[in-house]
Amino acid sequence: MVSVILDNLAAGETPQRILESYPTLQEQDIQAALSYAAEMARERIVDLPEVAA
Repeated sequence: MVSVILDNLAAGETPQRILESYPTLQEQDIQAALSYAAEMARERIVDLPEVAA
C-alpha cells in the first residue's frame, strides 16, 4: 500500500483525496508512507559482516 500512496502523491493527489479513495487508510498511514520513502531515499553504506567459509 506504500507504493499506492506514493504513486498518488506523486501524481498530484492530495492526502484528503487519497483518504476518500481508500477509506481503510488513515492520515497516519500517509505520513508513515512518506517517512518510509524518506528513509529508503537516504544513501547509506552499510558494512556487512564477513561470513566465515
